[in-house]
Amino acid sequence: MKKVALSLAGVLAAAAFAPEASAIPAFARQTGMACNACHAQHFPVLNGFGRAFKSAGFTMMGSQEKVEGEHLSIPSTLNAAVLLKVRYQKTDGSDPTGAVAGAGTNGGQWQYPDEYSLFFGGRVADNGAIKVGMMMENNLTAGGAFAAGLRVPVTVELDALKVQVVPFSTDTLGAFYGYTESSNAINRAIRWTENRTQVYAHQYTGLGNGATSGIALVAHHDMGYINVTRFSPSFASATTMSSTAVHVAATPTIADWAMVISGEFISGESYTSASAGSATVAPTSAKVKTSAMGFTGQAHGAVAGMEAGVYAAYSKAPKSDAAVGAVLNNYNGSTTNDVSAVQVGADVTVIPHTLSVGANYLSGKNGVGETENYITFTGVYDLAQNVAVVANYSLGSGSAFNAGGASDATTVAVNGFKGSKNLLTLMLESAW
Repeated sequence: MKKVALSLAGVLAAAAFAPEASAIPAFARQTGMACNACHAQHFPVLNGFGRAFKSAGFTMMGSQEKVEGEHLSIPSTLNAAVLLKVRYQKTDGSDPTGAVAGAGTNGGQWQYPDEYSLFFGGRVADNGAIKVGMMMENNLTAGGAFAAGLRVPVTVELDALKVQVVPFSTDTLGAFYGYTESSNAINRAIRWTENRTQVYAHQYTGLGNGATSGIALVAHHDMGYINVTRFSPSFASATTMSSTAVHVAATPTIADWAMVISGEFISGESYTSASAGSATVAPTSAKVKTSAMGFTGQAHGAVAGMEAGVYAAYSKAPKSDAAVGAVLNNYNGSTTNDVSAVQVGADVTVIPHTLSVGANYLSGKNGVGETENYITFTGVYDLAQNVAVVANYSLGSGSAFNAGGASDATTVAVNGFKGSKNLLTLMLESAW
């Protein structure tokens, strides 16, 4: 396989042939190119050049003016972007006893905003073979933490091999926030369609989700990459980082289909942020197991002249130890059954640069001996490269929805999506 060129000429070529997509424009400002240089079909799906830009630690620059000196090379402007997501969600369940009628998604809920974030990102330093970049997300929501995620990749280029050290912390995006090229929700934010636990195996089990602080060590080659991360399931605090996450991926191109085929494995025990360094909390009361595994595959190419993406995944979080006083699995608190899920889906761009439609099937086991199955239909209409209208509709079935089941609409929390067989999501997404 030919090495991906990271020159400005390669950037321009990618921009010329990539489809339209919406995106976070901080990197567009740094490179001086449209968002579709890095994204396939629609945001946030990465194309080959987008994955190469990420593997270089967000440091590549184009036409933007620089401030340069001895051992100094930074953008003349701190590159920023704003992301706004406004959602309407409707479930068809019955509100639990005692809940305020119509207060949750069963009554139709406007979420304005679902997300309103300020991003900073780009080059921090470029000293030849050693490059430093950053990406920071700040949530602009009342009552929430300001910083929601930060990663600072330090990249050393050794001919065809890149080695990265990525310290990071995130409030919800999981142990693979440090590095992944998958668009199949191994990192919670990087998912090809909006509905989450109804579509993605790794989100159903929790493997790709949750507060995490860690350090990722990544080795990247044209044929794939390995990410070994030491972490703790906590956000922005002192941690022991005594758990391990491993993400091994192959990235071949076969018959003009660009692929990411990977395995994910999480193991160990760690303390949560609530008790890290605390003398008042017994260590065993805050320790959690971190145990989960999964496999994913995705391919991007063309079907009948239309750009397409195909996705599949399997994930499992094993049951917790049933012994008295045992440390529970951070991804599965059940002591009777594993939580697992399998998914398969596809996304096709039927109107170039404008409309993509798709479908997905997920079959899950919820940890208490019940099944949950979801068929999801998706659509993304790009009003512009940085403005999109998204529609998802998930239809559920399985024993979990039977009367008295874990997902029976009359027994779950008022905002619990699993309290309804069906979930409708309509969303306007814009970035500038």
